Amino acid sequence: MGRRSLLVALLAVTVGVYLLPSPIDPKPHVLKGPPPALEGPLAVNTRLQKGRRLFTGKLHGPESFTADEHGNVYTGTVDGKLWRIGPDDSLTFITHMGQYLPECGSSTDYEPVCGRPHGIRLDRHGQLIVADSYFGLHSVDPKTGEKTLLLANSEGADGVPFTFLNGLEISSQTGIIYFTDSSSRWGRRHVKLEVIELNSLGRLLSYDPQSGSVTVLLDSLYMPNGIVLSPDEDFLLLAETSIGRILRYWLKGPKSGTKEVIMDNMIGYPDNIRLSDHGTFLVGITTPRFRKFMPPFLDMIAPYPVIKRFLAKVVPLNWYNILLPRYALVLELGLDGELMGTLHDPEGRLTWAISDVFQHRGRTYLGSTDLPFLPILEGWDS
Repeated sequence: MGRRSLLVALLAVTVGVYLLPSPIDPKPHVLKGPPPALEGPLAVNTRLQKGRRLFTGKLHGPESFTADEHGNVYTGTVDGKLWRIGPDDSLTFITHMGQYLPECGSSTDYEPVCGRPHGIRLDRHGQLIVADSYFGLHSVDPKTGEKTLLLANSEGADGVPFTFLNGLEISSQTGIIYFTDSSSRWGRRHVKLEVIELNSLGRLLSYDPQSGSVTVLLDSLYMPNGIVLSPDEDFLLLAETSIGRILRYWLKGPKSGTKEVIMDNMIGYPDNIRLSDHGTFLVGITTPRFRKFMPPFLDMIAPYPVIKRFLAKVVPLNWYNILLPRYALVLELGLDGELMGTLHDPEGRLTWAISDVFQHRGRTYLGSTDLPFLPILEGWDS
């Protein structure tokens, strides 16, 4: 009788979970193939272990960077704050993007109130342009911290509000601001659901500060993330994080307004893309995608919406962190998109989950979305 009761209870729980609505609505997706092997330009090395950490316990999730002509570097953190790092490695608070609460940075639940600055650049007038995931595009005076709202998430574009502002780039020629909205459904604090769902709900957009006009350049993108302009600004590269792909979008020439894939089936999920100080592109890999005794987790579940819906119902989001290896990886690409080399930290001794790779005055700053320190490299030797 006891065994029968237990079976009935288990059946009831199973039926109950099955009938529960899932928060995600995934479509089947088949990736291009297994991840590439760690050989040739992808061969494992320890180049990323030759750095050191700054501001441990003071900077939590310095995600993106920019710098001025005086050697100051600017970044935003997971608690909604903007910071200035001086040439002498001094650290100065600039402003809060949202409200200040003691709980800011302690949980993603507070991000819609505290804000979360992602893409950050300096414009031609020396103002910081910040893409806050929750509050939209802002101009911030780096000296006073005064904020000016340029474009609110609620305004959106073409009748669709912004939900997850992410990457940012500014044309030095025109002043046009390019930015990404990673999803029209999921905000930053639900990024894991966005990755599991694997739907093409993101957009690449531009904003003209002179006219205030917003233009949708590309839609139906898979979690568009970091963007970077080419040296002569005839195209930009865009990372589609959730499917491990990089696109080139042409801004000038006969292909203007068109896109093409320059890297697919990548070794990991790309975050920001930046120009190096020696004329190449640097790609931060937020999570590697390695071939081991079994396929990567996201590869395995990609074709099966039923499994995804079930997991989204029963597995807490923070449990997925156990699947994330402490492995740091940076890709270096030529201007045509060819893979030239990589930098690794196989044991995560210096860092892991790299969001940005920014070079300034001989130093390389390695960003992250959540780590409580800022890793740097003092050189770029092989």
